[in-house]
Order: sequence, then C-alpha cells, then structure tokens
Amino acid sequence: MRDLRSALEQTRKNGVALGHFNVADLVLLKAVFSAAQELRVPVLVGASEGEREFMGVLQLAALVRSLREEFGFPVFLNADHTHTLKKAIEAAKAGFDSVVFDASALPFDQNTRQTKEAVEALKSIDPGIVVEGEIGNIGTGSEIHELATELSKYLTTPAEAKQFVEFTGIEVLAPAVGNMHGMSRKMVEGEQRKRLDIERIAEIRTAVQIPLTLHGGSGTDDGDLRQAIAAGISIVHINTELRVAWRNGLEAALEAQPGQVVPYKILPFAVESVKQAALSRLRLFNRLE
Repeated sequence: MRDLRSALEQTRKNGVALGHFNVADLVLLKAVFSAAQELRVPVLVGASEGEREFMGVLQLAALVRSLREEFGFPVFLNADHTHTLKKAIEAAKAGFDSVVFDASALPFDQNTRQTKEAVEALKSIDPGIVVEGEIGNIGTGSEIHELATELSKYLTTPAEAKQFVEFTGIEVLAPAVGNMHGMSRKMVEGEQRKRLDIERIAEIRTAVQIPLTLHGGSGTDDGDLRQAIAAGISIVHINTELRVAWRNGLEAALEAQPGQVVPYKILPFAVESVKQAALSRLRLFNRLE
C-alpha cells in the first residue's frame, strides 16, 4: 500500500474500512500509530483546520512522514474539514495525502462549484492527492452535546450524490446518512448510540461508484458500523471518542500521581487510554474482533 488510493482499493476488496483518527498532539498521534502497528492495519490520521493550526501544518506532515519512513508502515495524513481553498492548498503543499474540502454549509450549487475548483487546484499541485467532498448536514464540532435530531432533515440523496461526484471530480464522498459530529452525554456513558441509514448508504455507493466516508463515527452503534462498511463505507472518522479517552487517561494519571509534574511520566497514561480506544475501533473496522 504505497499510497492512500491503493489502500482504499484494498479495503474495498477485503470488505473492511480505513480507520480515520483525528490528532491534535503527539499523545494522540503516538497512540493511533501504535494501535495500527499492533494490529498491522493501515490507518488514516486526520487533522482539522483547528488541529493543524495547533500542531503546525508542516510539523504534523513531517511527523507522519517520519513514522512512515522509519517503520515502512502505511500511515496516511488527511486535512480534515478544510473550508477554504487557501487552507486546502497549504495542506497539499505540505505533503498531505488527502484533503476533505468541506463547503457543505453552502447551498448545493455553491458547494458543487467551489469543490470542483478545489479539486482542480489541488490536483495541479499534486496529481496524486485524494480529494474528498461533502454534502448534507452532520452538524459541526466534535464535543459533548445534546443529540441533534433535526439533522435527519438534511440526509444526502443518491441523486444529488451522483450529480455532485460527476460535476466535481472528487474521489471520495462524505454523505449525511444518520451520522453526526460529536457525542451526547448519554453516548459517552454508553446509554445511547447513533443509528445509520444503511439502505441509503448502499444506494449512494451504487450511484456514485467511489469510496464513501462516514464522518462523526464516534458513538455509533457497532452493528450499524459493520453494516455500513458492508454497504459501501470505506473510511470511518473517529474523533470525540479519542478526545474522551485522552482526558480520562490524563485525569487518571494526575489522580495516581498527584505530585507529579514530569510530562513524560504523566502522558503515557493518556497514550495508553487513547490506544485502547483506537484498537477497539480498528478491530471492528478490519473485522478482527
């Protein structure tokens, strides 16, 4: 799997999905990479505009590149939810493997036009870069919130998905199929799960004939995730679950070592907590349970 495109092709043949995990610091990156290494499965590391601003675009690209070169391991880097062409170009020039150009908040026609422009601009910089577009509404922000049931009104239809893909030239599509960003408090506590429209996923995949991404995968019912992958989802995004694990690990470290101030003695607790969360999802996505 020399590049992301070949990794996506292989996942489709094997009936599995790439795990996409957002990172905002070295703790998250170390944990995700360690989990993928342990299971010997490819992994996609993502960073939103805010996460890239915190870590540094060039710095994050250099870290992921160093892991790939040192270990010869298929770890790929995605510029998640990029809302402007300027930020998309910045990621492409830094060497990211893919860019999610997200103009989904705009009316459909504007989203379509701007996404097409982004595809053309990014391909002129790096013909091998994978560009993803998004339609529908799955909410914003990966945090703990109340369940946003009104998002069901904005699900993607197979017809608009086909039109969008054919006009823009994207290689990966992120539809709204019952998914949403963030998690409710009940999801964190295990009392509630997101449910997906599996039939809609299958219809969209048939209509567009390109890989589909499930954004907002945190807190989703495990059975629905398995069915979604079988129906055509090739990438599953997990962010909030890792953030919760990061915080839990950090709090456990501070409780166990109340007087400790050395970062490299505190942070391994968070690394292990996040790693276990990533392992659980990677096993599911790759049918290793």
